[in-house]
Amino acid sequence: MSTSQPDASRRLADDRATPDELLHACPLETSAEDLVLASGRDITPRTLAWAERKLASEGHAALDKLLP
Repeated sequence: MSTSQPDASRRLADDRATPDELLHACPLETSAEDLVLASGRDITPRTLAWAERKLASEGHAALDKLLP
């Protein structure tokens, strides 16, 4: 049984890094529910209030800080 080797051009294409816009698919508008779920918490009135305050002070960056 023979093993096939990928051609050089294919190997070079696979070695390049994926651009950020393809890796991160965050919505343009972040809701309080999004922020609560990204933090790993349950959605409750208390956590929604926390998320709303965080979004008001940090904007979309609040979600960016939580996600890898």
